[in-house]
Amino acid sequence: MPSIEQQLEELKELSKMEFLDDSARAEIEKAIEVVNTLDNLQVDNKGYDKLPIKFINKSDNENPVYAKVGDSGFDLRCTEGGTLKPLERLIVPTGLFFELPDGYELQVRPRSGLAAKHGITVLNTPGTVDTGYRGEIKVILVNLSNDEFTFEKGERIAQAVIASRVSSDFGELIEVTNLSDSERGLGGFGSTGTK
Repeated sequence: MPSIEQQLEELKELSKMEFLDDSARAEIEKAIEVVNTLDNLQVDNKGYDKLPIKFINKSDNENPVYAKVGDSGFDLRCTEGGTLKPLERLIVPTGLFFELPDGYELQVRPRSGLAAKHGITVLNTPGTVDTGYRGEIKVILVNLSNDEFTFEKGERIAQAVIASRVSSDFGELIEVTNLSDSERGLGGFGSTGTK
């Protein structure tokens, strides 16, 4: 497999070809950006490639970490306590600010323990934090139980997952008059049955 440097050189040479139209040249430039992102991956002492995820912690809470090898998400802690009455929602600050790599988003998701034991979830789950957002991560908590729920400063209230995504930099929405056939076709909610 060619090295990242070789791939970059090949893409740069390809972008100079005179027969390319503007659309093809733009696609090659996007590919160059992707390869540059891959080139910026940091390698730890075990030899695994790691995606650099930059953050600032302006809270008194400990820094977010992946608790175990292979975990998809890391916990988000609140910077202040509060009480949620039944069916009440509240925007809860975390004191965390992220700079995400191109092609990625941060998803804010509920913690399964809070949901199962107390009926506390993230209202807009998953909450989407776009690549260009530099503001504080805040969580919209909602109490779906019949009981008040009180939480204290520093408690783990949600989790965050960094996920790849396709948006305007990699995808293009194209209006058409027909869609191709598929095995499922127009089958919607419940069309695959329960068993």
